[in-house]
Amino acid sequence: MKKFYCIYIITNSTNSVLYTGVTGNLVARIYHHKHKTVSSFSSKYNLNKLVYYEVYEDVNQAIIREKQIKAGSRKNKLELVNKQNPDWKDLYSSLL
Repeated sequence: MKKFYCIYIITNSTNSVLYTGVTGNLVARIYHHKHKTVSSFSSKYNLNKLVYYEVYEDVNQAIIREKQIKAGSRKNKLELVNKQNPDWKDLYSSLL
C-alpha cells in the first residue's frame, strides 16, 4: 500500500489567518482541526477550513515544500489558494 503525504493550508471563516502544515493523513488531520481535539494555534484562531493542499509520495519532498510555503509571504500563500481554489471553498468534504 502506497503512503501519501500532504501539505495543506487551513484558515478561519473570514479567511484572515492562514496555517500551513504537513501530514501523512489529511482527512484525520483536518478532522482534528475542525473538532479542536488538541489545544494548538489552529484551535486558538478557529482554523478549520481546508482551502489548499498538495499530495506527495515522498515525505521529505512534502516537508521541503511545507518549509518553502511557510517561509513565503502571505501574498504568496494567497496566490496559491486563489489559483487552486478561487472561491475559498472548504475542500474537506471533497476528501471524504
